[in-house]
Amino acid sequence: MATEYDLVILGGGTGGYVAAIRASQLGLKTAIVEKGKLGGTCLHKGCIPSKALLRSAEVYTTAKKSEEFGIETAEIKLNFLKVQARKQQIIDQLHNGVQHLMKKGKIDIYEGIGRILGPSIFSPIPGTISVEMNNGEENEMLIPKNVIIATGSKPRSLKGLEIDGEVVITSDEALDLKQLPKSMIIVGGGVIGIEWASMLADFGVEVTVIEYADRILPTEDKEISKEMERLLSNRGITIVTGATVLPETLEKGKQATIKAEQQGEVRTFAADQILVSVGRKPNSDGIGLDNTDIKVEKGYITTNQFYQTKESHIYAIGDVIGGLQLAHVASHEGIVAVEHIANEKPKPIDETFISKCIYSSPEIASVGYTEAQAREKGFKTKVGKFPFKAIGKALVFGETDGFVKLVVDEATDDLLGVHMIGPHVTDMISEAALARVLDATPWEVSQTIHPHPSLSEAMGEAALAVYGKAIHF
Repeated sequence: MATEYDLVILGGGTGGYVAAIRASQLGLKTAIVEKGKLGGTCLHKGCIPSKALLRSAEVYTTAKKSEEFGIETAEIKLNFLKVQARKQQIIDQLHNGVQHLMKKGKIDIYEGIGRILGPSIFSPIPGTISVEMNNGEENEMLIPKNVIIATGSKPRSLKGLEIDGEVVITSDEALDLKQLPKSMIIVGGGVIGIEWASMLADFGVEVTVIEYADRILPTEDKEISKEMERLLSNRGITIVTGATVLPETLEKGKQATIKAEQQGEVRTFAADQILVSVGRKPNSDGIGLDNTDIKVEKGYITTNQFYQTKESHIYAIGDVIGGLQLAHVASHEGIVAVEHIANEKPKPIDETFISKCIYSSPEIASVGYTEAQAREKGFKTKVGKFPFKAIGKALVFGETDGFVKLVVDEATDDLLGVHMIGPHVTDMISEAALARVLDATPWEVSQTIHPHPSLSEAMGEAALAVYGKAIHF
């Protein structure tokens, strides 16, 4: 039996289900094919579970220093099983919410693996979807006018360092730990690696981070990554940069040991477990791309600015196309793709308007160009910086590390980028993103009357600092 649709989406993650909702709003008969659970990696193996664990780690750390706030308590104990139970409760609640949204939008869900077929008796062009159903029933055939591929990504492994799920793990396995190890080596000092390093250290785990680049968080503004390295080191985390892990030296015994080469010197590291965090790779295999003319480079699907592939009726969004592999990016790409399908004339996404967040302790958030990127693009820059230690609300919180930094075009006074490290900056960054969208100058940002006391005052003060007119520093 074959069923016709205006749109079939392969993948029910954040990008896929948001695209489906927008399609439903526009009156398109829509279906999602999902082999796992609706919500995808973000809800079940990424954003939500990791942030739930990070929040528990934050509360645990705050409780241990409650005496600083005048609160005297009995012994503080960590019950990691309850931490995991809370995480799962949040996931389940959100999963139920997504399922409700699908019913509300009258979006059909097919639980199974979808593959794109080439020209067949069902359609003269590629795009018919054959669904291998999870329940073992006969394949369902879906005949869509349009397809969106939103199959996401999975953790990338390091060649020679095989993931066994016990000693050598990825973030997927780490999220399901029943008990914490005493020590952990994290291979990779990018966003995921640093979030895990921060979390595990707060839980009392001895952490070593080994990063190939000359600094952790190499895609962030250099001052931000250097400040984070300093703060993590102050918390007892060992940071090793400019080091190449040698997978063939892995030995599993009472502890796992592995060697890494740093500036010609080979060093040995030991821990209970090794967490490999070296990026993610696209889920583009086994979905029938070879039955189409869709162009693929290094596993990533190539699209235009509206997420059309070389097959104009087949679109692709999210991690499977590369770029900024962020849930909120996938969602907006899905909306743009659907609106393009529906001839709504959407505007292409400008990546320099997209906020990026790291939910470590302290948090990091940014939008636009780093100072180095701005100079590489030919801008002559000026900078405004303001530290949280001069903000009253930060003192009240007991979190005074970090700063806000604005990168500005000296010639035009245009705001090129904003970079933050400190308390709750993942919430604060939206003001900076709006300023970028509205093409606000730092002076205009400074004229916004920020409430006192608030952490957002740091944004206004940093804007004034661009002109050497900061008030409180």
